[in-house]
Amino acid sequence: MQWYDRIRQVKFLLIFVAVLITAVSLVVSHSLVRDLEKGERQNMEVWAEAMRTLNNADEYTDVALVLKVLNGNNTIPVIVLSKSGEVQSFRNLQIQGNNAVDSLSAVKRMADEMRKEGRVIRIYLNEAETHSVTDDYMEICYDDSIMLKRLSSYPYVQLSVVLVFVIVAIFALLSSKKAEQNKVWVGLSKETAHQLGTPISSLMAWVEILKENYPDDELIPEMNKDVKRLEMIAERFSKIGSLPEPRVEYLNTVTEHVVEYISRRTSNKVNIECQLPEQALEVRMCAPLFEWVIENLCKNAIDAMDGQGKITIAAFEEQGKVIVEVTDTGKGIPKSHFQTVFSPGFTTKKRGWGLGLSLAKRIVEEYHKGRIFVKRSEMGVGTTFRIELKK
Repeated sequence: MQWYDRIRQVKFLLIFVAVLITAVSLVVSHSLVRDLEKGERQNMEVWAEAMRTLNNADEYTDVALVLKVLNGNNTIPVIVLSKSGEVQSFRNLQIQGNNAVDSLSAVKRMADEMRKEGRVIRIYLNEAETHSVTDDYMEICYDDSIMLKRLSSYPYVQLSVVLVFVIVAIFALLSSKKAEQNKVWVGLSKETAHQLGTPISSLMAWVEILKENYPDDELIPEMNKDVKRLEMIAERFSKIGSLPEPRVEYLNTVTEHVVEYISRRTSNKVNIECQLPEQALEVRMCAPLFEWVIENLCKNAIDAMDGQGKITIAAFEEQGKVIVEVTDTGKGIPKSHFQTVFSPGFTTKKRGWGLGLSLAKRIVEEYHKGRIFVKRSEMGVGTTFRIELKK
């Protein structure tokens, strides 16, 4: 469990670092855009002053310099309005209109939007330092340049591309890691089944010899059952990684086999109760693997109850599905662990690899196209695992 929590902490740390980098990038980009906006505002003030100088020009005015300043603006959209609000001139605008009237109306609407956004500079045509409402003036309305607009949206486009790239990279990494883990587990399972095969065959032969020499011994049949049990376990491991062919099985019979096996190998302080319908439920399944799932749930329940309590296995049909619920009276599972209990390596026990529920989830969902999850759990009261299978 500590190993799993450490992995989660690393994931959260990486997410936090990614969010921090994103926030810093946005702040820096926003600061640069603000500086560019101030620069364009200063340029427009110079341009407005040049416009005022041109309107008040006399024989001493350097008109060539003024015109150079005015004509030098090739990027910032600008509209010059008279005191009455009439359009006098405009530059660098993209106007959509079928005729001059429509174009002029479009320019006026654009000027109104610029004024609402505060992008307007008023210049008075007289030379007085103080001005009254009767003085003549012009208003220079302007907008951000195309380059500035592109720079304003560029950080978000950049972050979107980076985000997509990160998501694809993480998905590819997790997929490859999962595929690699699957190959390791499949190889380990098949090798385990292969290694068990020889001693099991030898044990079966010895059991037959013992039967012939001691036909009345009561322990030999029990030994034979344990050997067959080992043979079934080896068969289960051999099926991991391959697609077992499901067959129609009676769920009642499969469940009773599990209960019989668990009951004989657990304490008398553990009461296992079956709630099965009178009419046997038929389900397409791989019986050895599905028995493994129920066994894992029961063994986890026994551990959660510290070897003392009650386990209830209920099977019934609901909305076209066959449901199996395993309920215990153990210590319970925190809600924050409802999903993580099925993750490889997650365990609350001092011993074990934390693979039981992970394998159970894989058997139910990948091999039987069903679903397994924690239906409910209360600390100190117990837990219910629910399995849903197609009828």
